[in-house]
Amino acid sequence: MRSNLSSVFASSVQSLNEKISGVVAIDGKTLRRSHDRAKGKQALHLVSAWASEARLVLGQVAVEEKSNEITAIPERLALLLLEGCIVTIDAMGTQRAIAAQIIEQKADDVLALKENQGSF
Repeated sequence: MRSNLSSVFASSVQSLNEKISGVVAIDGKTLRRSHDRAKGKQALHLVSAWASEARLVLGQVAVEEKSNEITAIPERLALLLLEGCIVTIDAMGTQRAIAAQIIEQKADDVLALKENQGSF
C-alpha cells in the first residue's frame, strides 16, 4: 500500500509524464549502507525510471526483500505513460513478459542480451 506522500508524488509525476518523450531508462540500484545487520535487514534495492530528455526521475519502486528487479520492473512500468517512448533496461530486466508489457504500453524497447540468452 502506497503512502499518501507517495500517491501525491505519483500523481504529480503522471501529470508531467504527459510531456515526457524520448528515452526512459529503467535500472535497479542497491543503496549503500542501507542495511542493518543487527536487525537482520538487507540493503534497500530500488528500481528507478529516468526520463533522459527531461533529466527527471519518474519514480522508484522498492524491490521486495526476497525478490529481485524482475518482479519490480513491471510494477514501475505500469505506473508510467510510455506511449512513444524508448524504454531501456539492462540484461537483468530482459524478460519476455517485460518486453510484452512495454509493447502493450505502446513504447519501443532496447533490451540488453547476454550470450546465454541467444534464443530470446
